[in-house]
Amino acid sequence: MSGGITLCACAKLNLFLDITGRRGDGYHLLETVMQSVDLCDYVTVALGGAGIAVGCSDPKIPVGESNICHKAARVFFDRANIRSGAEIMIEKRIPSGAGMGGGSADAAAVLFGLNALCGEPLDEGALLDLAAEIGADVPFCLVGGTKLCRGIGEIMTELPAAPECCFLVAKPEHSCPTGEAFARYDTQEIPPRGMPSEYSSGIFPHEKMYNVFRRLYDDERIEQLVVKMLECGALGAELTGSGSAVFGVFSDENAAARAAGEFTDVFTAVCRPSAFGVRII
Repeated sequence: MSGGITLCACAKLNLFLDITGRRGDGYHLLETVMQSVDLCDYVTVALGGAGIAVGCSDPKIPVGESNICHKAARVFFDRANIRSGAEIMIEKRIPSGAGMGGGSADAAAVLFGLNALCGEPLDEGALLDLAAEIGADVPFCLVGGTKLCRGIGEIMTELPAAPECCFLVAKPEHSCPTGEAFARYDTQEIPPRGMPSEYSSGIFPHEKMYNVFRRLYDDERIEQLVVKMLECGALGAELTGSGSAVFGVFSDENAAARAAGEFTDVFTAVCRPSAFGVRII
């Protein structure tokens, strides 16, 4: 792909995730602490062509107009009033259906990349507004770091960076579709728990991590992964997003790598906190 740029699109983990209610339009209101990690997809973006073309290294990912990157490019060109086509190629490393924001990260990379290639017609505020139109996690995936996110995820507050640690992610074969997860909440509401104050004061309360979807699912497959993480030395373990990936917090990379050797029948990745969501490489 000539004349393009390649971006690193970081995955995210939800260190805390709760549902606090619903808006009048049916969207669920969240309170979540999100953390970027250095497990990333590589997204190459170039201007040109007759339309918007998306390709992906994973044949299971649809690449037509239903792909979130196709939507991101189309909405960007409309908002920036630019007549152009785009070619987008996604090298997938973030597992899909995991609750790690892979699709949202890819869309954020497309927005960032097209804005850079077009001479930055949109400032950061306009780009974040556009990201919120595309998907709830896209604004966070654009900026990354450690954030408290409210609303549908678009209202972000900077939190102190996570202390030195390492994460082990384990993704089982099954996935947990986001729509089905929220539909389950609608029939089985759980009262909001409230975010632990330690996050705001720069303390990582790994023993207080929480995910409302894990309580809703009561899924033995997920619970087994959480228990195994703890048995392998994790300081804390929890589901991320709407699942199905589980992550454990470890003191260092060696401890996480040793634990990864015990998870032989699922996808695993050892990753560290990242201060950014998207960057050009």
